[in-house]
Amino acid sequence: MITREAPLHALQEHVALTEIKRGFHAQSTTEKCLLLGEEIGELFKAVRKTSGLAVDPESEVKDVAYELADILNYPLAIANRYQIDLGEAFVAKEQLNGARTWLPSPTPTPTPTSG
Repeated sequence: MITREAPLHALQEHVALTEIKRGFHAQSTTEKCLLLGEEIGELFKAVRKTSGLAVDPESEVKDVAYELADILNYPLAIANRYQIDLGEAFVAKEQLNGARTWLPSPTPTPTPTSG
């Protein structure tokens, strides 16, 4: 059973096992990437709704946490297909990022409104 305290490698192993159990292990990397894209779209819709922006009243909109949890499965599954330990990859990438110089984001310039 996976808990909140589970390390990333345990989550990645859990995804590998549940993909077999649920019959998703034969899906290609391309399929997983496309499904990830669909889930990201669902996250965007949930963020729109949470932010008070218009969403299609006929569409089902879940909450942000639910959609983020759905999304997390796909990078783990894609990493498994390439035998990548995502925790190790994350740490290595953060070490590179830590050595970079980061500039602050520019303040957006207000755009004039017509009216």
